[in-house]
Amino acid sequence: KAICSLSNMLCDNYKIQIISTYKLQSKPVFYLNEKVSVEYLMEEVPNKQEWLNNFKKGKVFAFLKESIISIKILYLRKKRMIEALRCIDSDIIISTRPLHNKLLGKYGRKESIKIAWEHSHHNNDYNYIKELINSCKNIEYLIPVSKELTSFYAKKLKPETKCKHISLALDEIPKEKALLKNKRIISIGRLSKEKGFIELIEVFKMVSNKQPDWHLDIVGDGPEKENIMLKIKEKGLEKVVTMHGFMNKEKINEMLLSSSIYVMTSFFESFGLVLIEAMSYGVPCIAFDCAKGAAEIIDHGNNGYIIKERNKRAMVNKIIMLIEGKDKRKELGTSAREKSLVFDPNKIKKEWINLIEEA
Repeated sequence: KAICSLSNMLCDNYKIQIISTYKLQSKPVFYLNEKVSVEYLMEEVPNKQEWLNNFKKGKVFAFLKESIISIKILYLRKKRMIEALRCIDSDIIISTRPLHNKLLGKYGRKESIKIAWEHSHHNNDYNYIKELINSCKNIEYLIPVSKELTSFYAKKLKPETKCKHISLALDEIPKEKALLKNKRIISIGRLSKEKGFIELIEVFKMVSNKQPDWHLDIVGDGPEKENIMLKIKEKGLEKVVTMHGFMNKEKINEMLLSSSIYVMTSFFESFGLVLIEAMSYGVPCIAFDCAKGAAEIIDHGNNGYIIKERNKRAMVNKIIMLIEGKDKRKELGTSAREKSLVFDPNKIKKEWINLIEEA
């Protein structure tokens, strides 16, 4: 999403090409300007799920077969990425993962300016921190998406790698704002464990006990889908929680317009793009403070609430307060809309152009 957004922002000023390791879909999931070209390195796709399924079921021969396929895919991934990097003659090359940073620094054209764009939060994982820092050898710039990460890595990188902060951007500032009248709460994201959707269901159960007329919409897909559905059934929330699956940008925008509160229960977030998207529609947001990126976006008590120590009861209390307080919802929603203007794509585009021209 971020790569497509940045490409769309810069394609009027520069010739943009995206190199993607795998071709998982017939076309990019997110909108991409026709000026941007995309090259896929592999038709083969990761077989992690098949490998895990055979391992869990004890299918020895099938497991060994998938292991061989996996080794082949990993070998080809590295080989073809190295070949691609050696052929790139671009002035600026941006990498988005530690593995690619490392290969870029080693095999990328010496004359090119190399930028590592960091989207993930280390979550105090020493091995990941070490991996990222080591991957920045021969990289001119590291661009974390949050101020907290920028400050953190700036102290650890060698002087030859400059650490600069540039936020992610909205695709656009919407013309419409949510009326905040509908009895609907929304949460959007990949259905994976780190997003904390199981805890969201537990939180909403407590909300529903006091406000049974309110509805929770969950937008997204992922490996935790079945477990989340089981939790919804266990809590007896089938009639008041809707799992929408993956939705395109237009549908998500419609959902945000009809929502009154956004709730995030992630264990960690490097930034929180969905928060600024919700705020751009004037929807007040609530998140746990362990999602460090959220804490940079939400000004507690001004445009939403940050809940300390994953205190679910405290989150429930704030949700109930916004449900019962229409004026407070509107007050926070107005401030949320104002805060979202910080992430105007025109502003963020200028920051990237300034970096590129400086480099």
